[in-house]
Amino acid sequence: KEFHGIDFQGRICGVSIMRAGESMEQGLRDVCRSVRIGKILIQRDEETALPKLYYAKFPPDIASRYCLLLDPMLATGGSAIKAIETLIDYGVAEERILFLNLISCPEGIAAVVQKFPAMKIVTAEIDAGLDEKLYINPGLGDFGCRYFGTDK
Repeated sequence: KEFHGIDFQGRICGVSIMRAGESMEQGLRDVCRSVRIGKILIQRDEETALPKLYYAKFPPDIASRYCLLLDPMLATGGSAIKAIETLIDYGVAEERILFLNLISCPEGIAAVVQKFPAMKIVTAEIDAGLDEKLYINPGLGDFGCRYFGTDK
């Protein structure tokens, strides 16, 4: 059969923001079986409250790929911004980064888009905003803890 439609013109990779982003890896593998997946660990520094990069491991040719950045929640945007900065440091063009998440809020979207206007965000739901603890409201709590069964 002859194909009529849009043809993808580049290779992709997934990059999961550990640990919650790992919950999205299987879904990506289900539709893109041979996709390469990188990992990035960003945590809030206890002294400065700023996001800090602790670990990054990417496919060696990541700069030539489209990157699907995986994290189910977009709250303040701090971790996402740090992850995107790291991808750019590794040579990935901003317009080749697609940030995929399930739930976001206006504050996080605004922070990311203001800093990186050429990248795209794909989200399933935009909740009302952030609460006093900077959690998405109504949100669903700590996604990673709930997904991995380590919540209290």
